[in-house]
Amino acid sequence: MLLFKKKFLSDIREGRKTQTIRVWKFRHMRAGQRSYIPGVGYIQIDEVEAVSLDDLSDEDAIPDGFTTVEELRAEICRIYSGQQLSERKVFRIRFHVLPAAEQTRLREERRQPRSAQSKG
Repeated sequence: MLLFKKKFLSDIREGRKTQTIRVWKFRHMRAGQRSYIPGVGYIQIDEVEAVSLDDLSDEDAIPDGFTTVEELRAEICRIYSGQQLSERKVFRIRFHVLPAAEQTRLREERRQPRSAQSKG
């Protein structure tokens, strides 16, 4: 599950935010995985790449919901402490929201008991 601030949810639903920068001790996701965003639904992870904060550019800021890389870096520094930024790795995660039919199918699968899921 990926969590986002409420201010980003409509941009994610509308396909304007298709990337997030996360600071983790180790990679939590891989390309091809599905994840869930509360308030949005299921997403497909397209790419997970280790990056350096210094290497981020305006081209990274735009799909992340920011106008400039300075705004993006400022938000990252608000979310993560200096210690976290120095001790952990930075990952760029690119994703897309799954189509409505796929959302419905996945929600229905989640409602089924696990024993019924393994039989299908």
